[in-house]
Amino acid sequence: MDKQKKNMGAVAFLPLIVFLVCYVGCGITFTLLGADEPFGKFPRHVALLAGCAVALLLNRGIGVQDKLNIMTTSMGNSGVMMIVLIYLMAGGFQGAAAAMGGKDSVVNLCLHFIPVKLLVPGVFLMCCFISTSIGTSMGTIAAMAPIAINVAQGAHLNVAVVGAAVIGGSYFGDNLSMISDTTISAAEGCGSEMKDKFKMNFFIALPAAIVAMILYSIFGGAIEAGSYSIIEVLPYFIVLIAALMGVNVAVVLFVGILASGIIGLCVGSCGFFEWIQAIGSGMSDMFSISIVAILVSGIIGLVREYGGVEWLVGAISSKIKSRRGAEYGIGLMSGILSAAMVNNTIAIIVTCPIAKEIGEKYKIAPKRLASLVDIFACAFIALMPHDGGMLMITALADVSPLNVLKYSFYMFGLIIATCVTIQFGLMDKKN
Repeated sequence: MDKQKKNMGAVAFLPLIVFLVCYVGCGITFTLLGADEPFGKFPRHVALLAGCAVALLLNRGIGVQDKLNIMTTSMGNSGVMMIVLIYLMAGGFQGAAAAMGGKDSVVNLCLHFIPVKLLVPGVFLMCCFISTSIGTSMGTIAAMAPIAINVAQGAHLNVAVVGAAVIGGSYFGDNLSMISDTTISAAEGCGSEMKDKFKMNFFIALPAAIVAMILYSIFGGAIEAGSYSIIEVLPYFIVLIAALMGVNVAVVLFVGILASGIIGLCVGSCGFFEWIQAIGSGMSDMFSISIVAILVSGIIGLVREYGGVEWLVGAISSKIKSRRGAEYGIGLMSGILSAAMVNNTIAIIVTCPIAKEIGEKYKIAPKRLASLVDIFACAFIALMPHDGGMLMITALADVSPLNVLKYSFYMFGLIIATCVTIQFGLMDKKN
């Protein structure tokens, strides 16, 4: 099996390419044709089913039963199941909070104290703060997305803009936080001091964050604030405070659901079965993306088994001929692996030993290596239509990934800022 695994090369990525062509390709085509709901013409779970079929047809040296075992093992790993649980809990919390009046109250509370023009940059800044504090993008998105999307809908803002702000802010902290698994993996893997990696990373990310804040301030709305009840806003506060305290995000959302029901019953804003039905409805809205997460993981399991990761690492490493090329190559390797495997931490772990070896050859500082590996891994995955955060945002906001990508100012800005840093040798110390 190992021999066959190493012989697939670039062909190992064909299942993912089929998925992206079917889903993203058809979505873009129908968007250009002006069709309604263009990304619904070829549903993503059907596109993934086509990718699964291609994955099973590849590599005749492995039996179909073995392929299915590899695929289902990858589908059922604990990380994937945790993401599915978070999706369902986030949907349930959004439904429960809306049923007891929390959605309208949190919208009006925000409008009372924050100018509409500053709502979107405010969401971005809050996500930056939370993600840096708790060290996880997925946890931040799970906690903030239901709140931010509700505020956007109530304030008649562009929900795609707000969704992009949530994703950008969440990855800002994931990329910088001292307790983030990506930061720890990049720093340790490249032999850098955490504080040195943080400083370099921060000065690259800061210009991108400032530009994003300015652009997001342009996308405000115009609406008068209505009345609100502090009691009805409590579930949202509970979720945010618990997230900042580092409580497991699934537990945080479960507590939020319970708080919504208890408060709704006490103030009489919803009945017991109304609350139960709202939870069920919210969870049902997340079924599709849960299936997507499971199918994506299954395909990635076979891509790795067929030797796709090894081929990609070797292909990029062999093209490196200069110091600048080494930095671009390291970043590209980390980014593509992250996007392909939908796991930036694993991509960083795979890339770091190679990056460290290349860095020693071309005299690239460990902190620089760690920053490049981490930045590209986070930036590339955040822009993928099948990333966990993107799936959650598009499901809660009922928008297409393309609409969210149009407003991903921070992620694109971060990539540009990093490329400028590489191209002009900024903050470059050969130690």
